This record gives sequence, structure tokens and C-alpha cells, in this order.
Amino acid sequence: MLLNAAAPAIRLLVLCTGNSARSIIAEGLFNRLLSDRIHACSAGSHPTGRINPLALEQLGDWQDASPPRSKSWDEFVGPDLAKLDIVLTVCGNAEQSCPYFPGTPERVHWGLPDPAAVEGSGDLKRAAFVQCYATLHSRISQLQQQLAEQPNQYFTPAAIAALMQSLAIAE
Repeated sequence: MLLNAAAPAIRLLVLCTGNSARSIIAEGLFNRLLSDRIHACSAGSHPTGRINPLALEQLGDWQDASPPRSKSWDEFVGPDLAKLDIVLTVCGNAEQSCPYFPGTPERVHWGLPDPAAVEGSGDLKRAAFVQCYATLHSRISQLQQQLAEQPNQYFTPAAIAALMQSLAIAE
């Protein structure tokens, strides 16, 4: 940790396979709860090309300037792109096949079941999204609380990644 409250926001990329549910929810929550410290975006290894409506339902009103879209992680790979500070994978497939990103960002894994893969009634599907949202909201809120305890401190990407990893292990 370094003292520097005016430091730029940490650039975080959240990855999963389809970029239609878990990563979209995480992106929205990071940007809603930690926009003063973290700028989040999301992508997928094999994006579906659409956002699951149940993910949007969980997020309520999307608070970013542009609406979410399902996109490939290829949009974040290349020498001319802004350096990422942290890459967060939320599914095992993305963790195992995660590409190299310029600048060697910190890596964190929060493996979560895919709510979009749940089959059955609408109530079962909705319950899976509620659970996914609750888990992500809990972890991101805990991170927000830990960072708020020292509001004038700049946490390095490595320090934030370590905090994030500890939240997954603590469950």
C-alpha cells in the first residue's frame, strides 16, 4: 500500500465463457460499488453475443454510460490497448484458457456456477441468478468495506488482487 488517494482507478477485466451472466453481473457490481477505485469491464472466451435477461434483471438499472454487451476477450489483447491491472475469472473454463494480456496483470479466480446453464422452470433459473448475484455482491461489498477502512490509501493491483482472492477462499 502506498499513500496516494488521487491514484488512477484499477483496470479490472472479468472473464467467463459466454460473457452473458456471471461476468456481466460482476462488471456491473464492481462499477456500481467501487467506481472510485476500480473500473471494470467484462468479456468471454466464446461470447454468446447477448446478455441474459435474468442477469440484467438482477442488476436492475445498469449504471454505466453504455449498455452492457457480450464481447470477446480478444478486444482486450493487443499491444496498443490500455494495460489491465487485474484479470478476474469467474468460471473454470476461462481460468484454464485465459490468454496472455499485455502488462502481466494480476490474476484472481472466483469460480461460480453458471446460472445460465440451469435448466428447468423459470423459478429455478431465476433462483440461480439470484444466488450468483448474491455471491458476487457479498464478495464485492466485502472488498469495498476493506478498502473503505483506509480511504486515503492507494492499494496496488497486487494488494487488491490478494484481498479479492482471500474473499473467495474465506467462503
